[in-house]
Amino acid sequence: MKVTYFVEVLSSWCHWAEPVWADLKARYSGRAEFEWRIALMRREDFPVSRSQCDWFYRRSGATVMRSPVMLNSGWFEDERKGLYDAPNLVAEAGRDFGFSDDSIRLALSRAALADGRRIGDMGESVAVASMASGVPPKRLRARAESAAVRARVDASTAEFHAHRIAQRPAFVLEDAIGDKAVFSGIVTIEPLAATIESMLSDTAAYAAHAAHHGAPPRG
Repeated sequence: MKVTYFVEVLSSWCHWAEPVWADLKARYSGRAEFEWRIALMRREDFPVSRSQCDWFYRRSGATVMRSPVMLNSGWFEDERKGLYDAPNLVAEAGRDFGFSDDSIRLALSRAALADGRRIGDMGESVAVASMASGVPPKRLRARAESAAVRARVDASTAEFHAHRIAQRPAFVLEDAIGDKAVFSGIVTIEPLAATIESMLSDTAAYAAHAAHHGAPPRG
């Protein structure tokens, strides 16, 4: 089966969900395929001020997550008016240098949400990602600003919206027998793991039936 994680680098909820993503990959290694895809937030989805951003961080950190650490809103820039594509483009560009894992994306997320670095700036995002990956900044930036990377990010964002969901993180679970489950805004492992177990069990049952009885009659 396949698990697709739709993520926005600057989403605080995606940041909270990263340990769940890592746990799922470790728990189901060899039994499921895992892939992350960028789902850009709309400009109006971003906070309009640092004080508003901090309010949201206090709510998520103190309620659902019960975190002893508060996220850092220092990345926020009022003059951007919600335009923060750069870190997502840089994360996507990393694939073209062999970094389809989580390393670049996580480095960018930590730089912004833990350290408050203003990665909405392309140069700052490239600096963070280059340090994390060793890819030369000029090459990484050129790729991040390429039409090909922009097209991939736009396509994965459109795919996210095609599921008629709005909250990130989102997880799409698909198995070999055609079942699909979509979770939007979930940041705990229990419902995801339970569904994966159920889908793997169903797939195994179908395989056992096919081994004993073969394919269905054609007529």
